[in-house]
Amino acid sequence: MSVSDWQSFISQTDKRMADLRSGIPGVTKGFHDVARSAISPGALDSKTKELIALAIGIAARCDGCLAYHSKAAAKYGASREEIMETIGVAVYMGGGPSMIYGAEALAAFDAFSGHGASEAQDPK
Repeated sequence: MSVSDWQSFISQTDKRMADLRSGIPGVTKGFHDVARSAISPGALDSKTKELIALAIGIAARCDGCLAYHSKAAAKYGASREEIMETIGVAVYMGGGPSMIYGAEALAAFDAFSGHGASEAQDPK
């Protein structure tokens, strides 16, 4: 799937997740607790953990993962260069399909961080 509006994608997904939370509150609370614990800083900081999660999301070809982990990486201050290297690791681990999803992850990060492809290009 190609998402053209990542902000709307998250908004729509959040609404669907609210329905899930009301239908299976124990499961969704348990998942939320695991996610919060996994991303909490420890030997690795939260930004690094979000970059790992993004790489796994790319390799797994999960649109929701791209959206939420790109947004979180931007929130934790990831640079576009860090996103590019994360995509590189995901491509290494996931092959050609990860290349396509890597491009989608970059678009999601750009949408949430305010960066754009033009910033990454140096005409010199």
